[in-house]
Amino acid sequence: MSFFSQLFNRPAINQVEPQQVQEMLARIPRPFLLDVRTPEEYKQGHISGAELIPLQELSTKMGRIPQDREVICVCASGSRSSAAARQLSAQGYTVSNLRGGMGRWTRAGFSVKTGMGK
Repeated sequence: MSFFSQLFNRPAINQVEPQQVQEMLARIPRPFLLDVRTPEEYKQGHISGAELIPLQELSTKMGRIPQDREVICVCASGSRSSAAARQLSAQGYTVSNLRGGMGRWTRAGFSVKTGMGK
């Protein structure tokens, strides 16, 4: 596949709003929250329960992500998490991207957890 066909024929990734993610987190089974930011960004504030796998490590740590649950990708603005979502989707994962990332999450008034613990 050529570069241009890869660029323009990418599958659409489901985009979810913070309110939708909050509702999804109340379901059983709960979706897997994947935070693809840096450890420093994660430490400053993340969604409770989110697993940190920085984007540059995703290809080598994909085995830590369950394939039997929906995955919600999160970053600061939605850009890195969109790239992660495309990568996971290509590997057969059911995946969504948090539109607007943590910036939109906090502007919506949802809580964040600080530190390195989930």
